[in-house]
Amino acid sequence: MKKYFFLFFLQFLNLNFCLSQQETQKRLEKEKEKLVREIKQINSILFSNKTIKKSAFDEIQNLDVKIQVRKKLIRVTNQEINLISKQININQRDVEVLRDEVVKLKEDYANMIRKSYYSKSRQSRLMFLFSSESFYQAYNRFKYLNQYAKHRKKQGEIIIKKTNLLNKLNIELLSKKVNKESLIKENQVSQLIYQKEIDNQKLMIGDLIKKQRDLEYRIGIKEKKIAAFDKEIERLIRAAIANANKKTSAPSNLKFSITPEAKLVGKSFYANKGKLPWPVEEGVVIQNFGTQIHPVVRTTKIKSNGITIATTQTADARAIFKGIVMTVLSYKGSNPTVLVQHGNYITAYTNLESVYVKRGQSLSPKEKIGKVFTNPNTGKTELKFSIFQSSTPLNPKGWIYRL
Repeated sequence: MKKYFFLFFLQFLNLNFCLSQQETQKRLEKEKEKLVREIKQINSILFSNKTIKKSAFDEIQNLDVKIQVRKKLIRVTNQEINLISKQININQRDVEVLRDEVVKLKEDYANMIRKSYYSKSRQSRLMFLFSSESFYQAYNRFKYLNQYAKHRKKQGEIIIKKTNLLNKLNIELLSKKVNKESLIKENQVSQLIYQKEIDNQKLMIGDLIKKQRDLEYRIGIKEKKIAAFDKEIERLIRAAIANANKKTSAPSNLKFSITPEAKLVGKSFYANKGKLPWPVEEGVVIQNFGTQIHPVVRTTKIKSNGITIATTQTADARAIFKGIVMTVLSYKGSNPTVLVQHGNYITAYTNLESVYVKRGQSLSPKEKIGKVFTNPNTGKTELKFSIFQSSTPLNPKGWIYRL
């Protein structure tokens, strides 16, 4: 009894492991599909326009975006290969166990057939019954003969079932091996492309090293402008908070004192965390949130209170959730920014060429806010997007779906 319980327990563990492996494989396949789509988008958005001569600086930045995504793709494909290798090992073990079982069953079945052959005649079976010393013994012998016949039939059925399962596992094993070989070849191609992109980037960076001090200086000036602009956005948010708090006679702090209706909007905004749509229909993140090493000048750090998304020319920025236009900001010659309030949350859409909305206007999810600016010199169409909780900047990665 204990033996059967142990075998059942092992089968139960094996089933759970297989289910877990299947879930992991589906997750990796989805992640890989997403990365392949992302590389296609990068090629379409950042590398398709051959008519505009980009600076080496921009070329390196664009290449860095693609290199990072391809690096993830290689990692995910490696995980897929390792997972399939584990599955192959499990299948091979199961195939060996089943083969041993089938051999043993066939041996037992052969012995039964031989024994049955010696007493196969009807006369022999009748003699076996009639030689009984009592009716009770004859009845038991009759039952034995029936049970023996049923056992023979059952053994034959088990052999067929185990053989079919063995064939199925062999087919599955062959399929997994083919899949593994295909993934290995696919990864080899990705590795070659990845290495080529790395080498190209190194060559371009090598040419720029001579101008490193000048680049550091230019990046520093650009970062100061961005920091000043970010401070202006934060000042406007604080001013809006103070103004809202005056109307409700609430203390003037860094948090909104908002109406019950606006609170509901804020709660709904938070409830949709991780499911909010992109602020553009199609795009690629080329700069992440927070402090990070510059992709070209590695000795310099850059900081962002949001993310920068490269998108298609003529793309429109769109509201990620229902809200009210808080303000339309133009700061010292910069392109316009629109701030949208969602209860105690605010979203910022920066670098617009033209604006379609006005202050106080109510917006629906995915409603167009303005056209994203395309730089005529570089051909790049970029939107900077930020999320704030009151005046605190948040990483959009945790809020936007599949960012």
